[in-house]
Amino acid sequence: MNKETELKKIESEMTGDKSLSLSTNLVFGEGSPDCAVMFIGEAPGEQEDIQKRPFVGRGGQLLNKMIEKIGWKREDVYITNIVKRRPPNNRDPLPEEIATYQPYLQKQIEIINPKIIATLGRFSMAYFNPNLKISRDHGKVFRMNGRLFVPFYHPAAVLRNPNLISEYEAEFKKLPKILEKFDELLREVPVEAFQKKEAPQSKLF
Repeated sequence: MNKETELKKIESEMTGDKSLSLSTNLVFGEGSPDCAVMFIGEAPGEQEDIQKRPFVGRGGQLLNKMIEKIGWKREDVYITNIVKRRPPNNRDPLPEEIATYQPYLQKQIEIINPKIIATLGRFSMAYFNPNLKISRDHGKVFRMNGRLFVPFYHPAAVLRNPNLISEYEAEFKKLPKILEKFDELLREVPVEAFQKKEAPQSKLF
């Protein structure tokens, strides 16, 4: 079974899983299942719910722009969220909602097997490590279970604070270099760096 088929199987399972919280449209994810970089946000918004696609609203347009600025295309990466349905009134996802969708996200990650997980926003960052702080640790490089982990601000947060845009662009421009030096960084960044509250970034970046 290839990756595309495996992902469709997981999506079908989610569609039929009545135990999952929230009742809006399922927004499973999209992109290349053979990607090196997987972007993970927190939950779909209004436009995502309507179109059943992740990051297609104003935040998604900014994400597309950042991806294009580093010479990649949206279809080169994979984009999804922790929670696959829109919470009411675009509120933050609740811990119990995150918990019900967790097994499916884990399966997605296992199937795609990306080299780099790039989280978008504090909720997706905290899903992988609650000790990190988005204001302190955004753009840093961490090691996690044989992968590299890079937290970014959510594009919606950047739209609310345009002063962040130049820093946001600069951090995205690190991604190709991080990918290029993937093997070196896996050796360079200690495992415990991801577990400590004051997690250091790699000196290479």
